[in-house]
Amino acid sequence: MMTNMVIRKDWTVVGVAEAKAKISELLERVSRGERIVVARRGKPVAVLAPPDAVSDDVAHPRGLATLAGVLADWPALERDMDQVIDARRTARDRGVPDLK
Repeated sequence: MMTNMVIRKDWTVVGVAEAKAKISELLERVSRGERIVVARRGKPVAVLAPPDAVSDDVAHPRGLATLAGVLADWPALERDMDQVIDARRTARDRGVPDLK
């Protein structure tokens, strides 16, 4: 039987060695919605939680922060924007915008 200490509603604490020895059992419990805190020498070092619980705890960027993150991760942004501008210059459905 596992030694557990409840620290929050539905959260239990197990030591690293115990978590390693009982990982399959812990994952089964997590799949049923339980959260497990893994502690090393009494200090929490990890939390096992269902994926849907984790997504609720993560703050997602909103508004301009989202756009800034996308642009920062777009290595070919300048090349792609040049292609868009060139395509607009040759388009015949409307006039060429003055971009200067």
